[in-house]
Amino acid sequence: MVALNKPTDADANTTQELIKQLDSLVSEGRNPHTMNLDTLSNSDLLTVINQEDQKVALAVEKALPQITQAVDFAYESLKNGGRLIYIGAGTSGRLGVLDAVECRPTFSVPDELVVGLIAGGESALIHSVEGAEDNPLAGKSDLANIALSAKDIVIGIAASGRTPYVIGALEYANQTGCHTVSLVCNPNSPMLDVCDVGICAEVGPECLTGSTRMKSGTAQKLVLNMISTASMVKLGKVYENLMIDVNASNQKLRARAVRIVMQATQCNQELAKTTLDQANNSAKLAILMILTSTNAENAKTLLDNSQGHLRQAITAENSVTDK
Repeated sequence: MVALNKPTDADANTTQELIKQLDSLVSEGRNPHTMNLDTLSNSDLLTVINQEDQKVALAVEKALPQITQAVDFAYESLKNGGRLIYIGAGTSGRLGVLDAVECRPTFSVPDELVVGLIAGGESALIHSVEGAEDNPLAGKSDLANIALSAKDIVIGIAASGRTPYVIGALEYANQTGCHTVSLVCNPNSPMLDVCDVGICAEVGPECLTGSTRMKSGTAQKLVLNMISTASMVKLGKVYENLMIDVNASNQKLRARAVRIVMQATQCNQELAKTTLDQANNSAKLAILMILTSTNAENAKTLLDNSQGHLRQAITAENSVTDK
């Protein structure tokens, strides 16, 4: 009887090479502080995980200079009509899609401004798509399918720093002439050699060996939040610490818009709601109307003249009024 799917010598060599690669990765090492997970009580188990998680923010802190460079490039791309594009596989890809999707309601940006691509396509968001991350040509193809241009910025995400799908995407992005960033959790990763800026959040071995959805995933989410949020702040979508471009698309967000106007202007709820109605539900416009005692048309002109930056618009109008 002939055995089905019998491993070949080539399969054995590939497996041996992959094992060698995994052995060299910090994120795949065994954590000496968690060798007895299966013997711990629930309380002790959670304490150990929490202690390891506390190391994540410190690892991200060490990468702040590189994250700053990434924000500089992201802001430049967005300001000049380009897009912020995340691309990854598995957990890394899902985190990129998550950050991209959440930019839309938070900052009222078009769906196509911040894009998340994942190996295997949309079905990979909820299902494991076997082998998708191993194809570098698929990474290139996914970027080509969204008409990547030199104005864009591509951020490749992979805890291991060796995912072929992401490396293929970054190499194609480099050929296109756009800015490229790698976000990894292992030093000396191949991805760090194929980008303009390499961010390494070295969080060390996971609590559960090789489960990079844990500390590595947390670090990646922190960094992506930082890049997108800081870029949007620089684009004028924040006043003080308020998200003044929030898209009031449901009841909760409409209430949040009212509250934002009240917080920014110290006005009462009635005035905030009335002004929001006049401002077509734009919290930014309503705040400017109240703080400068002007109507919606004049406020819109002020915002246009300040490229959408509320603080600049307020300052410019107050300086004219003072004269």
